Amino acid sequence: MPKESASKKVFNPMKATAVAPSNIAFIKYWGKKDEVLRLPENGSISMNLSNLLTTTTVEFDKSFKDDSVTLNGKKESLENNRAIKHIDRIRKLAKITTKVKIVTENNFPTGTGLSSSASGFAALTIAGAAAAGLKLTKKELSILARQGSGSACRSIPDGFVEWIDGDTSDTSYAVSLYKPDYWDIVDVVAVVNVGPKDVATSEGMKLAVSSPFFQIRRSHIQKKIKTIKKFMKQKDFSAFGELVEAEALELHAIMLTSTPSLIYWLPGTVRIMRTIKKWWSEGLPVYFTVNTGQDIHLLCEKKNAEKVVSLVSKVEGVQKTIVNYPCEGAHLVEKHLF
Repeated sequence: MPKESASKKVFNPMKATAVAPSNIAFIKYWGKKDEVLRLPENGSISMNLSNLLTTTTVEFDKSFKDDSVTLNGKKESLENNRAIKHIDRIRKLAKITTKVKIVTENNFPTGTGLSSSASGFAALTIAGAAAAGLKLTKKELSILARQGSGSACRSIPDGFVEWIDGDTSDTSYAVSLYKPDYWDIVDVVAVVNVGPKDVATSEGMKLAVSSPFFQIRRSHIQKKIKTIKKFMKQKDFSAFGELVEAEALELHAIMLTSTPSLIYWLPGTVRIMRTIKKWWSEGLPVYFTVNTGQDIHLLCEKKNAEKVVSLVSKVEGVQKTIVNYPCEGAHLVEKHLF
């Protein structure tokens, strides 16, 4: 019997499951240089969150007649499906055409501004690449994840992360600055509404350049990144927290002054902001940051976490709290979802 050609790829059905954390950006990015490659207008600094997790199982099998995607128990439409577009990138790299089954679950509200796309596409990247038999480096995985969702590249490395600002696909990726145990910072999420936000982040970013303050932000963002890295190195929590809070407000100032304007905050969001200012004036070192949504992140040191959770839980409009510690990035696990 003749030997099979070495150039012919033999593909065995494979399945892999990954867990990936969402992340909170201390210095955020808003706007893209390249919409297709999802190259950001600026770099960013973030922390992976231990209790905002996506679990995704990916299986390629020649017996599948069609692709399928199930998110939180609900089968998704395949029309313009971002997950399938991302799998197509993986299939192209692996040189396969095999159909895929994707099942993914979030343990936190989806589409509310808690960066479910970051954890989702990081998990999909890790599981999809493994199932397709690809052997990629952390850098290559971060680059690949970025093409699915920009902030997903930050959920690949461990702990405290920097997304390096690059002008090409190969130079725009995330790296770990510090391991999870470097600093005892706690992120307490106060959920004020579990419903999805009105405007998706990817759509909102297209409006960034219409703000009269966008170019001003661009002019000083590199200095801001350098400064926060210094505060992180020094573990200067007060200086760090003040900068993170100011950064969040600046970001939303861009949104508020875009055309049309983007108003992600709800009454509960503002109520918590005002209450945090009161606690701070009373001697409790806690700071806030907000992504593109209504739910708010409270940053404190571990020694104050229990008090912060107790206080914020009593604020009107807070539906629940989620306590997060710095954690490892996206990784494979043995237990599959199907």
